[in-house]
Amino acid sequence: MNVENKTIIITGAARGIGAAMARCFYKKGAKLILGDIDSGGVEAIAKSVDGFGIYCDVTKETDIQKLVSLANEKFGPVDIFISNAGIAFGEGAHAASASNQQWQTSWEIHVMAHVYASRAVLPSMIERGEGYLVQIASAAGLLNQIGDAAYSTTKHAAIGFAEALAITHGKQGIKVSVVCPQYVATQMTGYDKNNTDSTKPSILSTEVVAQSVLEGIQKEQFLILTHPEVAQFMNHKAADYERWLGGMRKLRSNIIDAVGSTNLKDMHKLM
Repeated sequence: MNVENKTIIITGAARGIGAAMARCFYKKGAKLILGDIDSGGVEAIAKSVDGFGIYCDVTKETDIQKLVSLANEKFGPVDIFISNAGIAFGEGAHAASASNQQWQTSWEIHVMAHVYASRAVLPSMIERGEGYLVQIASAAGLLNQIGDAAYSTTKHAAIGFAEALAITHGKQGIKVSVVCPQYVATQMTGYDKNNTDSTKPSILSTEVVAQSVLEGIQKEQFLILTHPEVAQFMNHKAADYERWLGGMRKLRSNIIDAVGSTNLKDMHKLM
């Protein structure tokens, strides 16, 4: 799909991958509606791309509906909804040690936010016979994120929902992409919001990721891998699950030996 003149909603757009996608798609002529819980930040990004930005808590279905209503009012029906907001808490003593609230919040942001977005735009898209749903998940949803079971589990669920959308609505003109980045230079991985450049080849800048997403949408790919090596890791996992689990256990031990924890902001130093 060509994004020129398309009405695009992006959540989690005040910084990181969301803001980079807004800038990238703006250069290609898209019309942008942006949402984030950081209302000041998202308004600033929106102003820079001639769009509109409002407060949006993606765990609230009514907030997502407000984004869609704003898009309809300003630009017309939504062509592409990019559900991007994400969160990571990490874990303490063991894989189930994150609090109930952290598990629930991870579920609401990584899964239900995609459900709410789809529910808000699918009827109109189906009626028109066209539309595009893009969900930013993670390589953790295909593999696993050492040190954050709640993140990994809910990202797996996000990919499952994206598959269901593609299977159910693919013959109705609805395109679906699920984006599965590995490590990206964002605040989540310990980078300052004003410095998201990385000299490490395994950690991509938000701009590189945004360009990959754009290219994936243009090609209408279901699975968008910003880090091509993830495909190889998936093949290793599928070919020999036991060996893959053993390798992941060894990797976890090596990380703890090197930096003393599985905190994401510590781990990225090794990449």
